[in-house]
Amino acid sequence: MSSAEVVRTLGGLAHAAAHPASGAPCPCPPPTVLADRPDGTVVRSGGVVAKAHAPGTGGPDFAARLALAAAPALRGVLLPPLPAPHPLPRADGRPVTLWPYGDPVDPGDHEAAPWEEAAGLLGRLHRTAPPAPLPPMRGPAKVALAVARMRAARSADPARDAVLTAWAALPAWARAEAPVPAGRAGFLCHGDLHLGQLVRHPAPHGSWLLIDIDDAGTGDPAWDLARPAAWYAAGLLPGTVWTRFLDAYRAVGGPAVPPAGDPWPELDVPARALTVQTAALALAKAAEQGREPDEVERMMTDACARIASLPPELAAGRTS
Repeated sequence: MSSAEVVRTLGGLAHAAAHPASGAPCPCPPPTVLADRPDGTVVRSGGVVAKAHAPGTGGPDFAARLALAAAPALRGVLLPPLPAPHPLPRADGRPVTLWPYGDPVDPGDHEAAPWEEAAGLLGRLHRTAPPAPLPPMRGPAKVALAVARMRAARSADPARDAVLTAWAALPAWARAEAPVPAGRAGFLCHGDLHLGQLVRHPAPHGSWLLIDIDDAGTGDPAWDLARPAAWYAAGLLPGTVWTRFLDAYRAVGGPAVPPAGDPWPELDVPARALTVQTAALALAKAAEQGREPDEVERMMTDACARIASLPPELAAGRTS
């Protein structure tokens, strides 16, 4: 099935869910593609969104993650899915889930983004006991996949070596080669927190909620703070915004960092891992598209170069 056929299938499923058969002509516009990437294709029709998950998604782990989104304990934190038939519909062999549409964050204005709301949602998520057995969150696995993609793209950029050096300096658990250290592994985590994972529902003025449970599970809650921490360390996120985010997380009792004082002993390894992931993806995409990394991408590869230049005892960071 081609990408266009997947989109048509998703559009049909979303349209049918948004407009139960009434016999009347439908005046709504054609379905809209919200995302079409290897890890997921998302199409909207009216108030419904259909998502074809990544190839290979399925089994008990995926079922547990999907049930998590509907768990009553997480109402007001995670966007719940719409009722779906069993088994789930499929597009090109990929499971399809249906969700209510939510209004996304404006990607062009990081300072005006709902940082406090995101931090509050994360704190509530991390403080919630897993309502059922869950697999490990996939954050470290995504770093490994990003490095593998960079290697496969055969990037000739000089920054590649710095990314690999920063990658090698991470402890084994942050490379998905060992379990998360004892005492940090049992928290409920989103696994891939960024601004694209927030929507207002009901759109456009409802409450902010977290979306996308594909990487959720148990693990180190500091991982969910790591992307904004990495952006701050790289100079992409102003210190005032980082402070707003961190203060809001602490205000709701988030367990990833101490309630006061220096958060970096807990954030150091996840932040370095997310820096590696972002830089590796940047070099992979640039090589695949036959271009040079842009200014923002170069800031992340420069951050990897700074990590790579640290003495081994500092680069090793927290390992337990």
